[in-house]
Amino acid sequence: MSAKVHLHMHVSDLAKSRDFYEKFLGGDPVKVRQGYVKFLPEWAPVNLALSTGGPSGAGTIDHVGVQVESVESVMSQLARVKAAGLPVREEMGVNCCHANQDKFWVSDPDGVEWEVYHLNYDLEGEEDVMAKRPSLAVVSASSCCGGTTGCSS
Repeated sequence: MSAKVHLHMHVSDLAKSRDFYEKFLGGDPVKVRQGYVKFLPEWAPVNLALSTGGPSGAGTIDHVGVQVESVESVMSQLARVKAAGLPVREEMGVNCCHANQDKFWVSDPDGVEWEVYHLNYDLEGEEDVMAKRPSLAVVSASSCCGGTTGCSS
């Protein structure tokens, strides 16, 4: 997998938005959960996540990110960004948006959050989380997929 730009958008009507993006992107979503849909179109280097609501309301971009191919890439970029003097928020082994991820966050001068992350594995349900990594806390999609606590995938 090559790097992809990640966009997470809040929508007012998930069914209508899903229909639109299926047509626009030319394919079905790769992940569908309660209040959440994710697209990985073959023709575009984007990972598009849609969810209902959000702290800023529908029609807003929650955050932007770059999905990289390995944890090593996350760590390399993290070291580079820290060396550049930017403040970062690290989240390693976090369960968020129906997946386990290693990532870090930075905010631009206007408060737009960017994440660099690696998707370690998809989660199917809380029972799968506990079986794979019993020491990790489960974070609900609504609390991690937006605002200040962030999410990808």
